[in-house]
Amino acid sequence: MGAPQWSVRSVPAQDVARYVADGWWTDESLGHGLATGLRAHASLPFVVHSAFRPWSGTLGDVLDLARHLAGGLRDRGVGPGDVVSFQLPNWMEAAATFYAASFVGAVVVPVVHFYGAKELGYILGASTPKVHVTALAFGHQDFAANLSALDLAGTEVVMVGDNSFDVLASAEPLDGPLAVDAGAPALVGWTSGTTANPKGVIHSHRTIWSEVRQLSAAQPPYSRPNLVGAPVSHAIGMLAALLMPLQLGQAIHLTDVWDPGAVLRIMADHDLGAGGGATFFFTSLVDHPDFGAAHLERMTYAGMGGSSVPRAVAERLTDLGIIVYRMYGSTEHPSITGCTYADPLEKRLATDGPPLPGVRIRLADEAGADVRPGEPGEILSRGPDCFVGYTDPALTAAAFDADGWYLTGDIGVADQDGYVTITDRKSDVIIRGGENISAAEVEELLVRVPGVAEAAVVAAPDERLGEHACAFLRLAPGSAMPDLATVRAVLDGAGLARQKWPEQLVEIAELPRPPAGKVQKFALRARLRG
Repeated sequence: MGAPQWSVRSVPAQDVARYVADGWWTDESLGHGLATGLRAHASLPFVVHSAFRPWSGTLGDVLDLARHLAGGLRDRGVGPGDVVSFQLPNWMEAAATFYAASFVGAVVVPVVHFYGAKELGYILGASTPKVHVTALAFGHQDFAANLSALDLAGTEVVMVGDNSFDVLASAEPLDGPLAVDAGAPALVGWTSGTTANPKGVIHSHRTIWSEVRQLSAAQPPYSRPNLVGAPVSHAIGMLAALLMPLQLGQAIHLTDVWDPGAVLRIMADHDLGAGGGATFFFTSLVDHPDFGAAHLERMTYAGMGGSSVPRAVAERLTDLGIIVYRMYGSTEHPSITGCTYADPLEKRLATDGPPLPGVRIRLADEAGADVRPGEPGEILSRGPDCFVGYTDPALTAAAFDADGWYLTGDIGVADQDGYVTITDRKSDVIIRGGENISAAEVEELLVRVPGVAEAAVVAAPDERLGEHACAFLRLAPGSAMPDLATVRAVLDGAGLARQKWPEQLVEIAELPRPPAGKVQKFALRARLRG
């Protein structure tokens, strides 16, 4: 099985010149940058907090294992441009495999650990890895059974937990990272679709390192490391746990299951922060009965992104004394806009920030014309951390316009100061009798209804209107489900137009979301149509 022949897009020459001149793009490879960071901070702790596979050591220990794994990959003929995939929880072996693959110049393909046989089969078929590293099982997933149903000709499977991983790690260590073209693919992140197959998002060595530098520079002056529960195979967890700590010189602490009670205990016992990323990670902690002053002391800052951030949640955290700031990006373009911890309070609470350094954006209407401040438009972006294409070239062609702008599919509004607020995903807009309803706008107000902890609004089929708004509500412990009259009274008092009010309420114990924290609205829509 040969290396996949992925074609990356041609970045406009003027953008290339700007990224190089401004220092965003260099010739440093992913493997070289990671090896440098691991060596520079070798004495710092690396700890996995797990009931299944706990581990404690140092970054130097992980570097040593990764060099041996890289030697094993080299002995199996893996080199620059080949693919190494892995599907593992937040374990030390996931980090070591990621680092080792980068050392030999392979394209790293992380697969989120909750993907089943269907998604895994598609990803491995599209990636054609020479080596796939996984475990026997974890949680609800039987990885070995999933693999047994697939055609893996040309792929060597290595299992953590049996001797095959130990054999791979018994090779002579690789002396140093192999030289690669910095513009070539370095890793592929996979985003979950709705009914379609996952999309493979290709990042080059240059785009991923510019993202690491950009996001690291925006971090607040915070000395404690964070406990990372987002999967390291997802963009948020990968950046927070495997990449940025090496740039910032921070210890790495992982957990493979986000259990709020356990997270609170770990925070206090190990003097850690926690909660970065999606809103869920913060609310799950502050809502827990064990949350107290010792935890609040360790949550000085709340950088929030990866899902919508209702103002009511931001205000609640602010009232607790936490400095909240919001950011916006995606797997394709990880950091597009963002506030900083030093921005004015109103900007931090109400907006997702201005374009980040090196990034340019446009807000455009359906005809592609720029909209004025205060008017909604689709966000188009370009920047040094923007991906270089999908594994499917047809998707790449559809995602960029003729001038090289990335069509995000997100709707936003910019104020007079250039601060952007994300208002919707184009696919989440509810079209009721020809009128567009912003799901985010309604959700923002629903969490103000007494007893409502979380709300997700989606389109429900309507024979007369085509669609109407349906609100799925997760209630706070001990709260009663509100009726439509109660909900509508709150919305009416907030001045929301009657046409936008939900016409259906559904109580739900937990909103469907992967470990990365973003609500899977396609699952809610499917439930209404099922």
